[in-house]
Amino acid sequence: MTTDSSIGVFDSGIGGLTVVKELFSLLPNERIVYFGDTARLPYGTKSVETIRRFAREDTELLLKHYPKIIVVACNTVSAVALDVVKTLADGIPVIGMIEPACKAALRVSTSGRIGIIGTEATIASKAYEIELQNEAERSGKKIETFAKACPLFVPLAEEGWEEKVVAELIAREYLDSLHEAHIDTLILGCTHYPVLAKVIQSVMDANVRLVNSGAVAAQEIKMLEANSSKEKPDHLFLVSDIPRKFQSIGERFLGYELPKTRQVVYEDAWVV
Repeated sequence: MTTDSSIGVFDSGIGGLTVVKELFSLLPNERIVYFGDTARLPYGTKSVETIRRFAREDTELLLKHYPKIIVVACNTVSAVALDVVKTLADGIPVIGMIEPACKAALRVSTSGRIGIIGTEATIASKAYEIELQNEAERSGKKIETFAKACPLFVPLAEEGWEEKVVAELIAREYLDSLHEAHIDTLILGCTHYPVLAKVIQSVMDANVRLVNSGAVAAQEIKMLEANSSKEKPDHLFLVSDIPRKFQSIGERFLGYELPKTRQVVYEDAWVV
């Protein structure tokens, strides 16, 4: 590890940029190396075996850049393959999306009725429910959890349709059962979902607290890592494919111009 070590972040594609946006805000002088596996997305519909293989390969790529922290900005990998990343990291701190979000949800929930939305793989894994129950037992709290897969939220976010009528119609279809369950806290268990926070909040009661898994993970990273002295860090953005809309979607997610992006290809290992 060098004194200029970066914070390494990977995701199945573009959604992890919502986490990077939080890191840019909280740690503006830290260098970020980001990898989006855009050639193989989405991870949320893949088998557990495939997700674990992708997690291993993605981690191997970040390790080539000597990260001091690895951020798994993919809820699906966080749910079913965080152990793979931690094993390969070999002592480098690894931050996933699930544990920080569960701790935050328990802090803000007053009724203990907590909802979770995410990809099919994340919801099927029950990783959030398990972590919430474990945290609740440690703190002596009683909770009930209610989960719902919301796969169409990802394309809505990437199309920039979060303010269109179709977004509200789909959100109501997905969220009505959670609304009827009278939850007071909802975990956004996918890094795309903060883009849809406004419509999600409008469909739920106004007093339902939304927990942005990427934002609370970024807060945890800030506690781990003091801001470096670099005034203008040279960020590196890597993708496994460059779809036509990557630049425009990425800049919309980040809120400003996307840094230069390089493409890598997986053969026997990653090559530029």
